[in-house]
Formats: sequence, C-alpha cells, structure tokens
Amino acid sequence: MLQIVRITLREIRLPLREPFQISSGTMTERRIALLELHDASGAVSWSECVADDAPNYLPDTIDTSWLALVRWAIPRVLGERFAAPGEVRAALERDFRGHLMAKAALEMGMWGVEAERAGLPLARLIGGTRETIEVGISLGIQASPEALVDKARAALAQGYRKIKIKIKPGKDVDFVSAVRKAFPAAPLMADANNAYTLDDSASLVAMDDLGLMMFEQPLAWDDIVRHAELQRRLKTPICLDESITSLERAQDMVTLDSGRIINIKPGRVGGFASSIAIHDFCEANGIPVWCGGMLESGIGRAYNVALASLPNFIKPGDVSPSARYWARDVVTPEWTMEPDGTVRVPLDRPGIGVDVDMDRIENLTVRKEVLGV
Repeated sequence: MLQIVRITLREIRLPLREPFQISSGTMTERRIALLELHDASGAVSWSECVADDAPNYLPDTIDTSWLALVRWAIPRVLGERFAAPGEVRAALERDFRGHLMAKAALEMGMWGVEAERAGLPLARLIGGTRETIEVGISLGIQASPEALVDKARAALAQGYRKIKIKIKPGKDVDFVSAVRKAFPAAPLMADANNAYTLDDSASLVAMDDLGLMMFEQPLAWDDIVRHAELQRRLKTPICLDESITSLERAQDMVTLDSGRIINIKPGRVGGFASSIAIHDFCEANGIPVWCGGMLESGIGRAYNVALASLPNFIKPGDVSPSARYWARDVVTPEWTMEPDGTVRVPLDRPGIGVDVDMDRIENLTVRKEVLGV
C-alpha cells in the first residue's frame, strides 16, 4: 500500500540562461516549488509544481499552490493508504475545486514514490512504450525576424525535431514567414499563448499557407467555442493547450471541432491520472497529442519524459535538455539530447530516472515547510 508519512515542500529560485519572452511577459528566473515525498516503506521521490509566480498562464501561482498544498491537498493524503497512485486523484477532487497545479504536483509525486516502491521506471509504471522521445524547442519572441531566423538555424543544427515560435500581434506574420523562407522544409509551429481574438485573426489566416504543424492556443485561455469558429477558417490544425484542463474539456474540443491536436501538460490537467485519461481518449479518436513544457527543472522534466513515452504522443514534445534553460540543473545526470534530436527515456533504474542534487537545492532554497504524521 502507498502511504505517504512526510512531505518537505521547498521553494527554489533557478536563474534562466537567458530571458524567455512570450506574449504575456518575460522571465529571467524560475520560482519552483519542489516536493520531497517519503513513504512508510522507506521509498522517497520528488516532484515539482509548475505554477508561475504570476497568474499569466492559468489562475494558479506558486504562492496559491503552496497554500493549497499545505492547507488542503497534503492533509488529504498524509497517512492515508492507497492501493495504487491512480486512486489519489479522487481524494484530491472531492469537495476541492481548482488548484490543478498543486494537485498535480502531489499526485505525480505519489506516482514517483510508487515507481520506487515497485522497482519500476516511472515510464513503465504508467504504461509507456517508447524508449526515446522526439524533442522540440520553444523559441521566445525575438527582437527581429532576423534574430528569430538565427535562433531557428541554431536549433535545427542541434537536431531539434520541431521549432515552436512564440508569436503575438505585431510579431507574427513577418517573423514566421522569415523562418519559413529560410527553412522551407523545417517542422515549424506557432504558439500564440492566447494573444489573439477573432477580430484580429487575419494574421493567423495570413500564415495559413506557411505549412505549419499547428497554431497553438491562439484565442482566450479558457475558450472552446470561438476556437471552433477559427478552425473553420483555417486548414492549419489548431492545438489547444490552456483550454484543456480535463478529459471533459478534451471531449468538448472533439465535439465542437475546436482543435485537432492537444498539448498535454500534466501540471495543467491535475496530474498523471487525468493526463492518461486524455491521452487514451485522444488515441481512440485519432487526435495526436504532445507534451508541452513549463520551464521545469530536471525533476519536472522527468515526469514529462515519462508521460511522453505513452504511445499517442506522436508529435515532438517540449522536453529540451537541461542546458537549454539552465546553467546548472538540480538533477544528475542532467537531461541531454541525442544528436538525432531525441531524449532517452530512463529505463535502467526505478523511479523518475535521475538523482536530486541536494547541495544544489539547499543552496537555491528560499523557503521550506515540513508536513508529516
């Protein structure tokens, strides 16, 4: 039986190699909440809360998630017995709305603990079949089309299998067109981070002939209906991200034809049980999925890699190597990318596949709280 007896919650500040700009702002360091979970059997694992420090992606923030974890989420599982980690989601959903990123951090950590207890790699525990994951890269908004072309050239030379270009009104058509002109056959997509409305969708229509893999979340973060109208105007598939927070929202997307691809971020949908349910539904309905990133440390990256080993993750994921974002990660070995643009799923050891660098984490910790029974 899975029984968590102690959880240590830490906040670290991890500086980025370079500023990362999207339509809603620029980030220079990442505030990250980490959970260290101890099971009654002696098994230990770590997980990560992917919430930002401001509510500019979802309403969740690191501070609201910290509160939700300490006051409501962690007390629901401490000392309780679970036959399997798939049972944890129900305990966290009962009379407890929202706070999906807090729930995900705890729920996923319990999958990590169970992988340690069972002596299985996390990917195998959840039913993963892949041994390698195709890697995409996300390029922040650049100062000029020429600067963006240079970034894309470097990424392609490194072997990345997909180039995601962040866009916003005024920095879209000329920028994406410049990259397509420079690299006619490159696997490109555009991510709007809900920066557009139907009234200014002409820019998206203007990019419809550029052979893009997808437009990701162009309209409002919680919209399903208007994306259906936009998809009718486009032949390029729309990929929904922020709008998909549950299996039911994925079902709504398919019913309305609001999009034709889903980016599954486990932190956004409340953890692994929900992610697996969405994956299975999409697989049954011919909807390809891929795993997006939230500028995770190597701990969060471990869960994304495991999830992306499921069979319907057929688009390259945002699972870039550690060195893409961090001068030094908090895990060993750090995540690396093979020359062919893939990352290996760690299948040679139980658990999440990496060791936590405790000295590094202690040096980066700015607050800490221990909860136990």
